[in-house]
Amino acid sequence: MGAALPDHERPDDHTRCHTHELPPTPLRDRAIPATAWVEAPAELLRLGEDLPHQPIARYKRRIGPWLLWRAGPARHADARYWAARASHLADQWTFTLTPDGHDHGVGPSGIRHDRFRAWKEDLRDAPPPAPGTKNNP
Repeated sequence: MGAALPDHERPDDHTRCHTHELPPTPLRDRAIPATAWVEAPAELLRLGEDLPHQPIARYKRRIGPWLLWRAGPARHADARYWAARASHLADQWTFTLTPDGHDHGVGPSGIRHDRFRAWKEDLRDAPPPAPGTKNNP
């Protein structure tokens, strides 16, 4: 691992990886683009299609059982976060950032959030999937 770099300076590491290989904490020297994740759902691969410059989502970290990705810059810009349960990739939620601060997203509780922190807390506090729910590979 190299020296820590600011998020926007981290080079993309296109090495193919599987879900179990995604690290629990943020990478500080590189970024994993969604195109390198073998199990990436189509929704994640299209996450930035409608944003300026059509950014490819990059892996950020785990929040409990959730995988967190972001397409676009972290602040004061058009961007979108995407989270899915690592064990059930169809359980997905998004949070949109806007340059004017009208950020929004619905979490697993069904509540609409206008603060990113509240949306992440909703992910953290979500109950596990119902028994018998089909898990993705």
